[in-house]
Amino acid sequence: MLIYKIFRRDEHEAFSRAGETKGAPVDLADGYIHFSTAETVAETAAKHFNGEDGLKLLAVEADGLGDALIWEVSRGGVDFPHLYRPLRREDVLWTRDLPLRDGRHRFEGLLP
Repeated sequence: MLIYKIFRRDEHEAFSRAGETKGAPVDLADGYIHFSTAETVAETAAKHFNGEDGLKLLAVEADGLGDALIWEVSRGGVDFPHLYRPLRREDVLWTRDLPLRDGRHRFEGLLP
């Protein structure tokens, strides 16, 4: 199963340079890296990145993260994947620009 992480441009550039990341400021504050599923990623974008341009969408295979990935109840009683270790470059299957059109992030053609 693919899970998704949204990064701002500068966060993604820092990750690319270092080869791993402990995540965005919200991840550092919470002590784990927040991910979304295909069903929740658009809501995540709208809630936490409303109107922001220059975002990157990363896809990761959940099974490849082993025991460090824990599914925990979050928004609205839905289980969300949380990674309790740094995200490594080799964990990422692909990275794509997340288009912003008419004030909304567009996921059409990005998700399987």
